[in-house]
Amino acid sequence: MQDETGSGKPATLAPDAAAARLRDLHPDWQIRENRLHRRLAFRGFAKPVHHANLAAWLGDSENHHPDIRFGWGYCEVEFTSHDAGGLTERDFRAARLLDRLLEAPGPGREKG
Repeated sequence: MQDETGSGKPATLAPDAAAARLRDLHPDWQIRENRLHRRLAFRGFAKPVHHANLAAWLGDSENHHPDIRFGWGYCEVEFTSHDAGGLTERDFRAARLLDRLLEAPGPGREKG
């Protein structure tokens, strides 16, 4: 989606539109200061590292890179469109893709 000026930048979503799209994501997603934020909690250190790597891989594959923080027991992922100055459709698309990846069984992840 591009803005009406034809600048090539994606259009930011109005707060009510972003809130409506938030309902389509995993309930742990929140909007914080024009960012989509999700915190994943674990016991130990290996699982947060695996999930941070998964989010990084997704960012590279989608060319839309999240901010990632992790440490013992947690991994936090945030999406925002820096070039647009806020949340856009691509942030919500990336969050939906990450939700799907997190739901799939795999190394360091249990289904359910």
